[in-house]
Amino acid sequence: MLHVDQLHQYYGGSHILRGLSFEARVGEVTCLLGRNGVGKTTLLRCLMGLVPAKEGQVNWEGRAITALKPHQRVQAGIAYVPQGREIFPRLTVEENLLMGLSRFSARDAKAVPDFIYELFPVLREMKQRRGGDLSGGQQQQLAIGRALASRPRLLILDEPTEGIQPSVIKEIGAVIKKLAARGDMAILLVEQFYDFAAELADQYLVMSRGEIVQQGRGDSMEADGVRGLVAI
Repeated sequence: MLHVDQLHQYYGGSHILRGLSFEARVGEVTCLLGRNGVGKTTLLRCLMGLVPAKEGQVNWEGRAITALKPHQRVQAGIAYVPQGREIFPRLTVEENLLMGLSRFSARDAKAVPDFIYELFPVLREMKQRRGGDLSGGQQQQLAIGRALASRPRLLILDEPTEGIQPSVIKEIGAVIKKLAARGDMAILLVEQFYDFAAELADQYLVMSRGEIVQQGRGDSMEADGVRGLVAI
């Protein structure tokens, strides 16, 4: 389980994360919703160690990881798909996916695991194409596939539907459902697309001005008025 306790972060004189606390459990999709500029991406960067937490604790599977470097968090079983995908455009699809195996020994990082291609058949079809030649939706699938190649126990997704065509959004949603159904992974999904989040969430969190202002079970999102809280 991911346990975040009283996390604070500042940029200059701005207090971005204000004593933020929540949990994300293995076997569940935890959806974090909120309008632009409330600190969602800053939170994820703190969870990955890309920016240090000023105060508070991050614990993963009973272990304090607040002081760990990003690569150490990857070794601990955490994978991050950032907003904007950040694939390697000049590498092939296959080479991008192999980068996801970097936490394993050379002997165990020679081939892309078959389950990646089973989840995303288009990546098998295009494995010799350069990543930069793929559509935005295909690049998003590639970014998720690269993260999954590290066989994480915690998968963090930052707005995977942004700029993606509806057909690919459905495919990505189906993959997230499959991963959740396996029961061996915690999924933290940051999303602005309410309907996508509501379909997937086991637990929801609403963030505003650096704080969690409401939370509950996914099946109560409509009754709890979450749509109105996150509408642009």
